[in-house]
Amino acid sequence: MLQIEIQRLDKALPLPQYKTPLSSGMDLYSRISTTIKKGETTLVPTGIAIKLPEGYEAQIRPRSGLALKHGLTLLNTPGTIDADYRGEISLIVINFGKEDFIIEKGMRLAQMVINRYETASFIEVDSLPDSQRGSGGFGSTGI
Repeated sequence: MLQIEIQRLDKALPLPQYKTPLSSGMDLYSRISTTIKKGETTLVPTGIAIKLPEGYEAQIRPRSGLALKHGLTLLNTPGTIDADYRGEISLIVINFGKEDFIIEKGMRLAQMVINRYETASFIEVDSLPDSQRGSGGFGSTGI
């Protein structure tokens, strides 16, 4: 199991945790209480900072129940936490719902998934080889 260093910036909040044995995402909690008016966007701190190993990132994703039931989701989704970032993880929350939404301190607002990644370099060429799809873009493979 991968071990990640974490700094709890608010001792009243639990550490991120998986809710079931096969969950891929750990719940992240709100460090503040606030009301997000319908149509409004706000930044919500989570009370944690992490040190990821080189070659890893954390993806921050919305919770499906909040999106379905209340229209609450995250912008810049998935958000990326790079291995060299050491600041507090915060959530860009938007309320697409029909009513104002009250966020309470300690509420589960998002989930964090840890992923391994590869870095790449580019090799410039004059042309690319053909493929079955070619340059067909948006909708070119059907519905």
